[in-house]
Amino acid sequence: MRAFSRIYVLVFAISCTIWNCKSQGSNLWENFKETKKNHSEPILPDFSYTGYKFSEVEIPHVDYKIYNVIDYGAKPDDKVSDKKAIKKAIKAASKNGSGIIYFPKGRYDINTNADDESIITITSSNIVFRGEDQKNTILFFDRDLPPADPKKLWTCPYAIQVKSANKDTFITKVTSDSKRESHTIKVDDASKIKKGDWIILKVLNNDPELINYDLGGLKPDKEWTSILKKGVKVNEYHQVALVIGNTIKTVAPIHYDIKAKHHWEIHDFAHLDHVGFENLTFEGNWTKKFVHHRSAQDDGGWSILKIAKAVNSWIRSCTFKNVNNAASFNQSANSTAINTTIEGYVGHSAIHASRSTGILIANCVDKSGMHHAFGVDGHATGTVIWRSSYPAHTSFESHASQPRCTLFDEVEGGFFRGRAGGARFNLPNHGRYLVLWNFKEIDEPEHDFRFVATNTWFWRISPPIIVGFHGAGTTFKKDEVQILESLGSPVEPESLFEAQLKLRLGDLPKWIISLKNQK
Repeated sequence: MRAFSRIYVLVFAISCTIWNCKSQGSNLWENFKETKKNHSEPILPDFSYTGYKFSEVEIPHVDYKIYNVIDYGAKPDDKVSDKKAIKKAIKAASKNGSGIIYFPKGRYDINTNADDESIITITSSNIVFRGEDQKNTILFFDRDLPPADPKKLWTCPYAIQVKSANKDTFITKVTSDSKRESHTIKVDDASKIKKGDWIILKVLNNDPELINYDLGGLKPDKEWTSILKKGVKVNEYHQVALVIGNTIKTVAPIHYDIKAKHHWEIHDFAHLDHVGFENLTFEGNWTKKFVHHRSAQDDGGWSILKIAKAVNSWIRSCTFKNVNNAASFNQSANSTAINTTIEGYVGHSAIHASRSTGILIANCVDKSGMHHAFGVDGHATGTVIWRSSYPAHTSFESHASQPRCTLFDEVEGGFFRGRAGGARFNLPNHGRYLVLWNFKEIDEPEHDFRFVATNTWFWRISPPIIVGFHGAGTTFKKDEVQILESLGSPVEPESLFEAQLKLRLGDLPKWIISLKNQK
């Protein structure tokens, strides 16, 4: 690990002393801009392609046909279950090919004593749940849903699930090496791939060379059986920009060095498109003091919203109150949670990206301070948590199972070891390219903060990139950090995500300017 750190110290020795750089301008940002000019490999990942439609445009206010749940039997505020009425409205909208499941103001009861334990599912594209008013349109989940396996506390289902009924299929093998942050993949046969398609770039291989690369200098423990025995697992979801012969050009850059000898593959991505949730309060009936892993109810009884196998989808202007798990993007791509709040009793998890690519969690506030605040798990790649916050008593989530390439950008909250999560066999908590940019710590400071804890097994993070970390006065252990720049003082640009997006597009999109003006 120390050798790994020395490589990056040398990269920046020309411009500043890494550990004492006081400049308000970031040398790392200058490196990124220069590499874009000369088309070389940057140190920083390019996070600018994350979110709905690659963050180039605002999430739309769609004008699909309206399916008012009252017309299907729902009666707000009567404390009688509205679950069947909601399902009927979804079925009608799905048959139409699109639709807004509309909820006038009031409380709609779900999972009452009179209900079965089924989930509310959306299996069609172009379906949007919309409330008349975020504060006063409430979907109330009375009872918790029990775990599928009582012996496994994590198997409580999400009450509302978006998922494609179709399966991903193998298309072709990758035939040549490609560098990370490039857009080119050469394959054996691209005849079944065309511009606009969504594909999965996949590998599962336990070659020691690949494991060493993936861990970025972090030495694996023998108990990390998932990565050591099953192997490095990468599933990057990409939209195809162009196909020339057997060469695929992707819209967003790939975030992983590809070596053909590791047997990379391209699969078709069976997905839904344009599924949204907006102007709603999702309220659970969780009113206990949370105890981690005490029970299935603590860990997931009121798990509310899971968006799986979807692209260009969103959660916008919603509130999650008194829940255990608020929302998850799972096996999805380029989707956004924005202007969303978590409040009420502390639960298990806030909003996170799981096994997904390019998820944006933007301007979200975890007022409750869930046990795991905003974050990632399960080989999520290219996730951005941007201008979001949570209280001092909790920390970000990085829940093992090989998440990598994550940006915490202009985030404010607690920062301490041991809260990331994940089973021992699925460690490390995070792989390469965890980037903390202008992170403001609001809990107590620590001296020589470690990313490899010595007093516990459940805190292992590959050396991160830390720029402009400030607030409490924490310092870091040098040989456990890839790059540390401007410790104790924020840098310019204020937001890496915004700066990279502006560099790519020429100007910031209007939706970002509008959001910043509202703050």
